Amino acid sequence: MRIRSAAPAAVLAAAALAGSLLAADPASAAAHQGGLHLGYIQYDSPGSDRGSNTSLNGEWVNIHNNSRSALQLKGYKLKDNTGYTYTFGSYNIGAGKTVKVRTGKGTNAAGVRYWGRGAYVWNNTGDKARLFKPSGAQLDSCSWSRLGSGGVSCH
Repeated sequence: MRIRSAAPAAVLAAAALAGSLLAADPASAAAHQGGLHLGYIQYDSPGSDRGSNTSLNGEWVNIHNNSRSALQLKGYKLKDNTGYTYTFGSYNIGAGKTVKVRTGKGTNAAGVRYWGRGAYVWNNTGDKARLFKPSGAQLDSCSWSRLGSGGVSCH
């Protein structure tokens, strides 16, 4: 979107509003400014939940590196409310890049990791994804409370 120079009052108003929104929720603002965070979660795989590997891989979590440098994810953990845990092995995520963690089995490749489970992780009617640093500190979380579109945008 372009802002034309003929509307300086609108630009100033938008800047003031943005500043007040950032000040109102500094934790949320910090998560959006940089670092590793949960992106989009597809918690309900398309079609019937029959437990096939294709269906299991239809549920996934995107983790985005919004920083200006690559990050090593070894030891980072992704967990649900039940305690199911995916722990990253050695994996470098580039600056501005996203890695998709799929529930089922497959061959890990650039931009995608497989949990290797034979059962679903994310509850369709409500759950919470949490991302933890190797130290155990929670880095980010994202939740949903009802079946909707089958996915949720976390940021």
